[in-house]
Amino acid sequence: MADFKLSAQLVGHDADVRDICFPAEDLILSAARDFTVRAWKRTATSPPTFEPTLTSQGSEFYNSVAYIPPSSDYPDGLVISAGSDTIIDVRRATSIPTDNAERLLIGHAQNVCALAVVPGGRYIVSGSWDKTARVWSVEKWETEAVLAGHEGAVWDVLPLNETTIITACADKNIRVYDSRTITAAQAEPRSTIYTSDVVRALCQVPSGHPSGADFASASNDGVIRLWKLNGQQVGELHGHESFIYSLAALPSGELVSSGEDRTLRVWSGSECLQTITHPAISVWTVAVCPGTGDIVTGASDGVVRVFSRSPERLASPDTLAQFDEAVKSSSIPQQQVGGINKEKLPGPDFLKNKSGTKEGQVQMIKEENGSVTAHQWSMGQQQWINIGTVVDAVGSSGRKVEYDGQSYDYVFDVAIEEGQPSLKLPYNLSENPWDRARKFIEDNELSQNFLDQVAKFITDNTQGATIGQDSGPSGGPDPYGTESRYRPGEGVSASSKTKALPQREYLTITAAKYEPIFKKILSVNSALVAAGRKDHSLNPPAQEVLAEVKRKLEASQPVVDEQSVNLVVMMCANWDYSDRLAPLDLLRCIAPSPAAARFTSSDFGSLVQIAISAALDGVPTSSQPNENCAMMAARAIANLFQSKEGRKLLSQPSEATRVASFMERVLGIGGQPPIGPYNRNLLIAMTTTLVNLAVLASKQPGSVSTDIQIRLLSALARILQKQNDGEVVFRALVAAGTIVTVIGKFSPEARSLSSSIVASKDRVADPRVKEVADECLSLLK
Repeated sequence: MADFKLSAQLVGHDADVRDICFPAEDLILSAARDFTVRAWKRTATSPPTFEPTLTSQGSEFYNSVAYIPPSSDYPDGLVISAGSDTIIDVRRATSIPTDNAERLLIGHAQNVCALAVVPGGRYIVSGSWDKTARVWSVEKWETEAVLAGHEGAVWDVLPLNETTIITACADKNIRVYDSRTITAAQAEPRSTIYTSDVVRALCQVPSGHPSGADFASASNDGVIRLWKLNGQQVGELHGHESFIYSLAALPSGELVSSGEDRTLRVWSGSECLQTITHPAISVWTVAVCPGTGDIVTGASDGVVRVFSRSPERLASPDTLAQFDEAVKSSSIPQQQVGGINKEKLPGPDFLKNKSGTKEGQVQMIKEENGSVTAHQWSMGQQQWINIGTVVDAVGSSGRKVEYDGQSYDYVFDVAIEEGQPSLKLPYNLSENPWDRARKFIEDNELSQNFLDQVAKFITDNTQGATIGQDSGPSGGPDPYGTESRYRPGEGVSASSKTKALPQREYLTITAAKYEPIFKKILSVNSALVAAGRKDHSLNPPAQEVLAEVKRKLEASQPVVDEQSVNLVVMMCANWDYSDRLAPLDLLRCIAPSPAAARFTSSDFGSLVQIAISAALDGVPTSSQPNENCAMMAARAIANLFQSKEGRKLLSQPSEATRVASFMERVLGIGGQPPIGPYNRNLLIAMTTTLVNLAVLASKQPGSVSTDIQIRLLSALARILQKQNDGEVVFRALVAAGTIVTVIGKFSPEARSLSSSIVASKDRVADPRVKEVADECLSLLK
């Protein structure tokens, strides 16, 4: 069979292309770290050319994209995309960024790194760094089920058929789920396949494959493994020299893969047929057009490349030559190829006299000018192909290293978390390690919790080479004073020498993306107007009030007027249950304002009553309350503690009782099924509210009755017994310990917490959890 050759190079993205979709020969979809999703429409066939259209443009990285084929409702199909903002965006394939999305699916708590459409197009599956996969109903546009049991990032999802879903996880396990076993909106794995390394990618193996495999997986160890659905491994494919990021299957029955070693590889049976090296650091993603069998890749250089076996679809000779020259001119960091003894390398004559022994074999050559070049053997062409020049390992030679247009003493590859790709960390010896660590974290949108870790990495790897600075102890204090700061959404960065209990500060969850909130509200309002429901729609003056609320929030100004609060309350109370999420999100954004805390209505009650009622009342028959509505209600209650008026409101016995009852309903205490038992965002909102109630009880004795404190301890015990997420358990322990300092260690309810605290300490590996658990236990001695 003929080799694949370059068909087209699609240039338009300004950063890494992280995911790609090739649903039809005239349409390619790409998602990138330049905050865009693009649709590439073919405009000519020989040579192929594609014109890009911006489909989505956000403020954070896009990392996944999928496509729902055309239907009677959506004749052009639907583009689904997601990324580090955690929101899954669903829009028509003909949309542009200024158009409203068809739906915004909210549920994940961290980066959404995988999307797939279930055969038949009735469901979408997503995978996230929040350690969950979710099944979404296309008909209802809501979570159908959370696929539970993961202990790391869910890197890929594979709907094998309408009922079988497979997930790839950073905890080194592959899990198989049966959608027919969904109970109370969650599913446990039908079976778990244990592997030896982080699993990064999955694909279905075509029927008739020589191995008889049902699916394939790819791992950080560079090995593709072939599996039967029962967990039996039936083959391994070796050839990649680093992480494998993506897999796909060709209509011919062959497999394709791409990875950190810059290559796209084509596999027939267990043999690597062809290796195509890219002029990039990583080839993040590969997809196949089911109609033509052409391949498309997305790489770290921001270029989308199409490869074809068809002579009619090859690129022009000039484009082919430019691609070959770009590969030849690539610089390969020495750390990618391991230790090299230049004196023992063969010279250029080796390439003329010796053939390779297998596809993709790499041979280093010492050129006459002393440089080292890398050459890869092509079985199809029966020749060595120059794939770049090896440059010194960064920081090892005393020479400056170029990165992003600047010179540095070091450019490190830093793996922040297991299962995540390495990030580039440039550093000059004249810099303060803390300054560089802080910039690295900001540039890569990482948690400030990594500040100590990154600064220590720099000092550890440059010791003995610092210029004009005393690096001091590598674990020294953070000069930015963040080591003891409690960060909503990020957790408590608690120094092991700093006591966490009792907690003395109230917490908020106020970070928000206002544009999607207000877009959704206006979209719902347009539907109400079109349906003739003028009693609940926003008239022009109300829309002006809404615009002023948006302006104030974006300017970080409090919403102080009663008219604005009335408007938000009206939407939460009167709109249909399915439309309340965005108004509830807006309610929690204005909740820190004293005006919100002072609000009361003979029809709707206080803001606490409004938030809880909007989340729990009006649920369609035979349905469960929406877990994201419950999350927003909990966030609104948590944010009320920011104002003196809010704390006064929550000190009222009736309001505290309502909050306790709401907590119990969400957690399933009292006989009803829990709401969103694995929704990390909801659980963090709940534990944040519990922390704030504990702080109120601690700082204002008598403000929270003993009866309520006992009910809160029962809720916390349930969380400590059931949950595994480090942040959720940490906040629960902080709340529990703070209440213990108020209710007293001899209280039976306090003492009964001991077993739950010990269990959570043993179950959760997070060092912060173990420290605060020990502190809680010491209070009970």
